[in-house]
Amino acid sequence: MDGWLFLGAAMLLSIERICYVWIWRAPAAFRAMCAGPLVVEVADPVDALRFLFYGFKVLQLGVFVTWCSVYGGGTLWPPHGGAFSIGLGGALLLTGQSLNLSVFHRLGNVGVFYGNRFGYAVSWCREFPFSMFKHPQYVGALLSIWGFFLIMRFPSGDWYLLPALETVYYGVGALLENDTRSFQPVTHAGLRP
Repeated sequence: MDGWLFLGAAMLLSIERICYVWIWRAPAAFRAMCAGPLVVEVADPVDALRFLFYGFKVLQLGVFVTWCSVYGGGTLWPPHGGAFSIGLGGALLLTGQSLNLSVFHRLGNVGVFYGNRFGYAVSWCREFPFSMFKHPQYVGALLSIWGFFLIMRFPSGDWYLLPALETVYYGVGALLENDTRSFQPVTHAGLRP
């Protein structure tokens, strides 16, 4: 394994988690940045965060595809991991994406993209998937990542490295986003937090 490639992947993948933790803990600063002169037509922080979300997913997928291509000898064809790894990987991917879609269904864009941190009224949800997981979107993302690498890299020796790294990143992010001691809500044009 190339240590430089792993370090580069780790740095690129950390950008998403660092941004989300910063935005969660400093919503006023993010809102101010969205209203600043450098941002064009994305003044609402929920819309800006949704835009970042899609950008982060493109970056994440780019890192994963690059990893698979480099360690797959220039091809994206999965190694012969067998029906078990493909079946389990596919099941994890489907389960993960189902969790993510159900989070979007329950919360909508405002709820998913930290609207409560920006002063929008967002109701607390206790229905599935929140009835099963504290962070169902993170669980869904991780299941999807593990499933992807089971399909694309198993049984190669590197198959678990990026999923394990992402598990650490998502876990630390979830812990840091739960700590709201420094949280100061930001009100939004007539809405109360």
